[in-house]
Amino acid sequence: MAEASDLIDIARIRADTPAASRLAYLHNAGAGLMPAPVVAAMKGHIDLETEIGGYAAADREADRLNAVYGSVARLLNAAPDEIALVENATVAWQMAFYSLPFRKGDRILTAEAEYAANYVAFLQVAKRTGAVIDVVPSDASGELDVNALERMIDERVKLIAITWVPTNGGLVNPAAAVGKIARAHGIPYLLDACQAVGQMTLDVEAIGCDMLSATGRKFLRGPRGTGFLYVRQALLQRLEPPMIDHFAAPWVSRDEYRLRDDARRFETWENNYAARLGLGAAVDYALEIGIAPIEQRCRMLAGRLRGGLAALPGITIRDLGRAPGAIVSFTLDGHEADAVVASAATAGITIGASDPSSTRIDAELRALPHVVRASPHYYNTEAEIDRLIAHLADLAAR
Repeated sequence: MAEASDLIDIARIRADTPAASRLAYLHNAGAGLMPAPVVAAMKGHIDLETEIGGYAAADREADRLNAVYGSVARLLNAAPDEIALVENATVAWQMAFYSLPFRKGDRILTAEAEYAANYVAFLQVAKRTGAVIDVVPSDASGELDVNALERMIDERVKLIAITWVPTNGGLVNPAAAVGKIARAHGIPYLLDACQAVGQMTLDVEAIGCDMLSATGRKFLRGPRGTGFLYVRQALLQRLEPPMIDHFAAPWVSRDEYRLRDDARRFETWENNYAARLGLGAAVDYALEIGIAPIEQRCRMLAGRLRGGLAALPGITIRDLGRAPGAIVSFTLDGHEADAVVASAATAGITIGASDPSSTRIDAELRALPHVVRASPHYYNTEAEIDRLIAHLADLAAR
């Protein structure tokens, strides 16, 4: 297999990323640095709106705006009519989840590392309907235990909903193995791919999910305020969104509306067209580079970071799973996570932190404190990884 660095033109990509000349930016799990074509797409549309007005600008750019559906579909190996473009990943996830009917005694199966935004929605629906939340235990590696999941299936399970790559812990849950179980039992499967999109291959047919939510701002390197939802066509026609407008469901007579036949039934009429073009540019940029080499390089850089951290005294790596991804979580004895982040910032290194409440069940089971989170991406260099390791070594020695 060719090395990822041989497949990616790092010099060109870093030239498209001006901040890379000033910062060692390792905070892509929060918000990736947008490449120049993404910024240009957004600025160009804003300029056009300034010149001719928002409506006329949208009409003129209609073909490019509609092409974003095709770009996202190619990224996911889906059909364009299975894609909805929305404001963020949370809205995408909520539109799918709250479209599902639950009754007293219905079971929702999820994972120990489920994200807070999703879990509080489970709690709300459980409170409203009497549905039950059951957490699938993890195996010895920290991944969702697929054998335990299989044993937990019964006729009351109405949804399997997991986060593929949690917000911390480096974990990559076995999404495709979960998909096989869901399909075998005919259970809807909602996958949160917020931290997966842009750093690893996404193929909804291989995964077997029925619904998938994701953001533009993280590893995909798109603008904030963008996200998308995939809904499999076979399920789409059975779902009525929790909220609609006359775009999602045209008002066809005095007493009747008619839901759209495609996934745009989960959208509303008004949206940020400049940001939507930025999202499309980000997807096209990633596809041009190639998701496979991106994933290979992300894993290489994260592996280099973990290896360097493992050699430092006082560092505890908090990652899980057999093949962790590009989110590296750790603690440093005697130093609060926020203080480590601030210290790195003074050295021109951008990293982040994650609060235990973001993944409360996992954090409580593992007694996790506030952890530092470093998340390299393909545009980072080995030298930047080594800069962070050296800075942490200096902190540890104090």
